[in-house]
Amino acid sequence: MTKGRIHSVQSLGAVDGPGLRYVIFMQGCPLRCVYCHNPDTWEFAGGQEMTADELVAKVVRFKTYFGKDGGVTVSGGEPLMQAEFVTELFQKLHAQGIHTALDTSGILLGEKVEKLLEHTDLVLADLKFTTAEDYQQFAKGNYGHVRQFLELTKKMRIPIWIRHVVVPNMNDSLASMQEVKDIAEEYPNMRKLEFLPFHNLCQEKYDTMQIPFPLEKTESLSQEALNELVSQLK
Repeated sequence: MTKGRIHSVQSLGAVDGPGLRYVIFMQGCPLRCVYCHNPDTWEFAGGQEMTADELVAKVVRFKTYFGKDGGVTVSGGEPLMQAEFVTELFQKLHAQGIHTALDTSGILLGEKVEKLLEHTDLVLADLKFTTAEDYQQFAKGNYGHVRQFLELTKKMRIPIWIRHVVVPNMNDSLASMQEVKDIAEEYPNMRKLEFLPFHNLCQEKYDTMQIPFPLEKTESLSQEALNELVSQLK
């Protein structure tokens, strides 16, 4: 039986997919996004080992709260790093009639990822930047892999929400945000586009871990300011 490395869980989350959701944060991430809020999820050696059955037993206690829209979201870290485990978990959740959502950067590819998507009801796709250069500079990631992953969800007809964090003085121009919107609209399986405001509340985590936060001097973006920008998009 496969074991997964779990960073933490949130019993009833309201911002990680439709309805009320049990959110499982996986341990381990290959990216180093400049605005990452969870540096404590980076190292794969951290977290707690659990089996899929152990997690399902915890989830079903909250099933009555899910209603017709809720379910389970697996986030990270990067859940694709533990694709086999998440596949087993999603299979067992489906056996319980529970909706599954995958919150991912889409940075990894391969047969294991395709197998996981076969058991995924919804993908929350983090489109972090819109060029290969920015992905490499600000996330240490491969933009080409992200686009291939999005194409795979399109081919498999899996509904996706595309999410994008807007950071002051980095990608908060109307031109940059319009580019994100244009890319999102290339995908007929896209059900929702979410622009999320950057917050610097994670500074304390970086201080505790004694690592520098690249956006230490960047102020948070208010929801009101973000709404105003979104309203101006074509």
